[in-house]
Amino acid sequence: MTDDVGTNWAGNLRYRAARLHMPATVDELQRIVSTSSRIRVLGTRHSFNDIADSDELVSLNALPADVVIHPDRGTVTCSAATTYGTLAEALRPHRLALHNLASLPHISVGGAVATATHGSGDGNGNLATAVAEIELVTSSGDVVTAARGDVDFDGMVVGLGAFGAVTRLTLDVEPEYLVAQTVYEHLDWDSFTEHFDAITAAGYSVSAFTDWTDDVAQVWVKRRVGPDDIAAPGELVGACGATADRHPLPGESAEACTAQGGVIGRWSDRLPHFRMGFTPSSGDEIQSEFHVPRSSAGPALAAMRELGAVMAPHLLISEIRTVAADVLWTSPQFATDTVSLHFTWRRHPDAVVAMLHQIEDALAPFHARPHWGKVFTATAATIAALYPRLADFVALGHRLDARGAFRNDWSERVVPG
Repeated sequence: MTDDVGTNWAGNLRYRAARLHMPATVDELQRIVSTSSRIRVLGTRHSFNDIADSDELVSLNALPADVVIHPDRGTVTCSAATTYGTLAEALRPHRLALHNLASLPHISVGGAVATATHGSGDGNGNLATAVAEIELVTSSGDVVTAARGDVDFDGMVVGLGAFGAVTRLTLDVEPEYLVAQTVYEHLDWDSFTEHFDAITAAGYSVSAFTDWTDDVAQVWVKRRVGPDDIAAPGELVGACGATADRHPLPGESAEACTAQGGVIGRWSDRLPHFRMGFTPSSGDEIQSEFHVPRSSAGPALAAMRELGAVMAPHLLISEIRTVAADVLWTSPQFATDTVSLHFTWRRHPDAVVAMLHQIEDALAPFHARPHWGKVFTATAATIAALYPRLADFVALGHRLDARGAFRNDWSERVVPG
């Protein structure tokens, strides 16, 4: 146990928790959770708000990763604290893969699932959609499990840390595959919006980077390929292929980025934007992300472009990608194919909050859902109108956490009831 909890990854949040527990066994975790009045699980600290803060925190990093492959079921089970990079390496000898990865492979499986993080691609659900089974320790100290098809499963997966300490997750896997990544530069806005569907369909996973001013600076196209596939085209609706590897931030070294130029590589060496061997330093930044229905992509992009000049002094880069609909109650993609608008801000906290008010107002007509683990200003009343199953989610929380040990300041502000 330590009393020096410190800050999140980016340094924009200092945890107020008085202590951080680090149990080595599930039995020890059960004792800690059942005797704490208010507690939350701390993962890889990649949340940019206080979703993971409380009076006390518990890290699951000391629990055994214990990665178990189930070839007959096409799944893998691991500790929720396992990072995606570690899991990808454990799958390598078995020639297996996940359906997708986050842009940073250093985040924990449990944290990504709890907040429905990432999952780029027209046909790809966010990372939580790969979950087939979930195990957690509730505030009563009980171990609860649920599997896909169980009554409460679709509510438990994207749990926002509200139900208990998720200890183990079982994920769908598939045979490993190859990916080639090509970056295209300087796509004009008219071409991007006119050919949006064709651009996002150009690869298995596609990300566009812009500062919302002159043009779309880069489009990263990640294609699933066979060893004999032909090379990617030299241009994409008028944007030319980059002549060297690029970083999403103009002028930054691409040393930490995954290989580009159409060079074929293993799925886990191409789907993230950043290499497995690269350990990110504390990022001097703030992140926000909003998900709008794909049917509203055109007007939502236009609304953001109108704010481009105002955002520019505070924005490092913005990423645009697509994510497929799912059935998870608190997923931003619940019942809706979405376009994700991601913002990486300079660490200008007051200015960012002011910008977020403008962005959220501009996106309100499109019923934009904010990323749970990033910075936004929407309150519980606004959030309640965006999620048809949120009342069921709250009721499930009352059943699994009857004494409210896993509620915190963030949930009081954001989740009604």
